Amino acid sequence: MIGEKAGLIEEFAAALGVAAKDNTITIPKSKGGGFITFMRIEGDFRVMIGNYYLKEQMVMERINKFGADKYILFSFNDVFEPFEKSEQVINQYQQPKVAVFSETVSSVLTFPSHTFFRSIYIAVNQRYLQNMTANIRHPIIARIAENKEHFAFESNVTAAMIKCANDLISENVNEGLEALYFKIKCEELLCYLFNQLMGRKDESVSKFHIDDIKAVYKIKDYLRSHLATAPNIAKLAVEASMSETKLRKLFKQTFGKGVFEYYQSLRMQEAARLLKDERLTVSEVGFRLGFTNLSHFSRVFEGYIGMKPKKWSVAIK
Repeated sequence: MIGEKAGLIEEFAAALGVAAKDNTITIPKSKGGGFITFMRIEGDFRVMIGNYYLKEQMVMERINKFGADKYILFSFNDVFEPFEKSEQVINQYQQPKVAVFSETVSSVLTFPSHTFFRSIYIAVNQRYLQNMTANIRHPIIARIAENKEHFAFESNVTAAMIKCANDLISENVNEGLEALYFKIKCEELLCYLFNQLMGRKDESVSKFHIDDIKAVYKIKDYLRSHLATAPNIAKLAVEASMSETKLRKLFKQTFGKGVFEYYQSLRMQEAARLLKDERLTVSEVGFRLGFTNLSHFSRVFEGYIGMKPKKWSVAIK
């Protein structure tokens, strides 16, 4: 998603029908609000920071133009406080997640309407990343640094990542130190991600075909849109054109959780959102998410969130 500094900012500006100034786009109120800024830190990092929302859907098709050097792409989604508090007009948010994936030749980028985007995208020069991780002995980190085959790994957003990201956009740094500061903060974000990936128990890493990546992400999207229905692994494997064993392994390799565990975590994230944002009752949330036994819903919620839903709904008021 991050290409040559001038090319990408010009493409975003053209798609929005606005002008860029000092590598920054300010989204006009007629289009939404907020900002997108781009920077290139030496030859090591190319960074896009966005804290904005769009009133209408935007679609961009582009070709990455990194030149001879190879880059690995990292995205940190939903890591900022919103740039304004009038969120009642916004009905969607990016899913909180961190992802790292191999450089792609071309990309079709879709930006849904009425959605907050609060993200940092970092393209890291492969040679720089290899030097940075030279002393790390872990198969996932090795796969990322080698960048020889298609790969995709996702992890959770942590409190430390959120703090680092907000420091990145809120700290006033002398202009002469700005590049150094941003580079340090980018490295800090990568360290938090690598620390999470290195904590995964199953350290074996299977080879990915590009179609496999598309298939597991399609399954992930299916799970997100069918939270009231438990996943049927056999049917999902048929849809993905792979065996159940391969599906289970590649899904867990990518997202760090098995299919059902990932599905349950999505349900509980949505349950927490419904209790907080829509002020639904515990029974309303449980039934909406397909639970017929509210005691079971309460136990599952407590296992993921840390307290029972009724107590949590009171605590957030």
